[in-house]
Amino acid sequence: MMPEDKNMIMARTIAEAVKREGGRSFYVGGIVRDHILGRANKDVDIEIHGITPQKLLDLLTPLGEVTKTGMSFGVFGLKSYEIDIAMPRKEKALGRGHKDFEIDVDPFIGYEKAAMRRDFTLNAMMEDVLTGEILDFFGGQEDIRNHLIRHVNDVTFQEDALRILRAAQFAARFRFRIAEETTELCRSMSLEEIVPERILEELNKALMKSGKPSIFFEELRRMGQLLFWFPEVEALIDIPQNPQRHPEGDVWTHTMMVLDEAARLRADAVYPAGFMMAALAHDFGKPETTVINGEKIQSIGHEVKGIETAKRFLSRISNENRLQRYVLNMVELHMRPNMLAAQKAGKKATARMFDRSVCPEDLLLLAKADHFGKGTAEPYEATEAFLRERLSQYRELMSRPFVQGRDLVEAGFEPGPEYTKALQYAHKMRLAGVPKDEALAQTKAYLRSLRAQ
Repeated sequence: MMPEDKNMIMARTIAEAVKREGGRSFYVGGIVRDHILGRANKDVDIEIHGITPQKLLDLLTPLGEVTKTGMSFGVFGLKSYEIDIAMPRKEKALGRGHKDFEIDVDPFIGYEKAAMRRDFTLNAMMEDVLTGEILDFFGGQEDIRNHLIRHVNDVTFQEDALRILRAAQFAARFRFRIAEETTELCRSMSLEEIVPERILEELNKALMKSGKPSIFFEELRRMGQLLFWFPEVEALIDIPQNPQRHPEGDVWTHTMMVLDEAARLRADAVYPAGFMMAALAHDFGKPETTVINGEKIQSIGHEVKGIETAKRFLSRISNENRLQRYVLNMVELHMRPNMLAAQKAGKKATARMFDRSVCPEDLLLLAKADHFGKGTAEPYEATEAFLRERLSQYRELMSRPFVQGRDLVEAGFEPGPEYTKALQYAHKMRLAGVPKDEALAQTKAYLRSLRAQ
């Protein structure tokens, strides 16, 4: 039996009421899978068999405020509880899109037919809420023991192409292999009709819930399913790198290694989802900038070219401004920390770098992942110590008093178009550590010179 929290106690309460009416309640989906795997899962999904939707509604009403947004699909909820209460249903594909389904609620369809509509055997098990009995019609427990992801049914699986990505992200999250027959089926399907929101959701699961996100992309590569949604990632394959600096091989291999290193660091990131996306995109500029000249391989300016390529990628899957601004900035600056540390650059140079960064803390994490995502064994402790010290100095610098627009107003200057240039001038002095009084005097003199022109 599963350990119970508030939601599972409510699930039992519902199950007892359903039983009194002659029905039966099951935990379904990921919660059963994760129970067998010994993993925590807060998503409580139950499926009610053997009573009508109206009877279920009558049973739920005394237990709390019923949410009915999915009622036409046989899905209910209770306000203040994180629990999905569904009835078995039959789905008939009418087209290729994710909404092109005809759905019929059928609480008397039978347990096996209800389970057959699920994607993989490890997600098709049902656990009786009251007794703990597990119904496993398709060998899910055995597949879990064998670390195998296998589809339930050839026909129903192909009705939702998103299952291609789900197979890949489950492989990454659980370190399971995908059955060859499932891989073959995925090769024959098309992702073209899937909406971007669902692509991003599965990508985020792979990036945020997996200890080895590279498996997600390796599996999509094996299925031949990178090109439509991830052409910028596929373009990294076979792009050569300087073997002295990158003995691991091509840009694809390096990027996959950086992704896995980033997964080890993401808990420390200020913006973990953006950080993982930046790790994926950091070398997107290399395919267009890599030049082979004799034995020399260079990708000069790839960090700048990568901005354009990463923007194209992000615009395809997300319209979130914060994500785009963060990732593009990280792509542009990803080489700077390690480069400046190697040069033992001055404080002004590192301060300017941190000032250009939307998130200096995450920039240093990306630089660390980039270092360890190479096939070298070069130590990093001294580099990290240098960069952390400089970041601390930058933060202290930014905490000091500095010239602001109101200081110029108080000094008798009317706001005008020259203010922007004057404040930019003042900011340069701030980065250089010039005390506020001195910086204000110089800024006023500069503003007067601008207005005298």
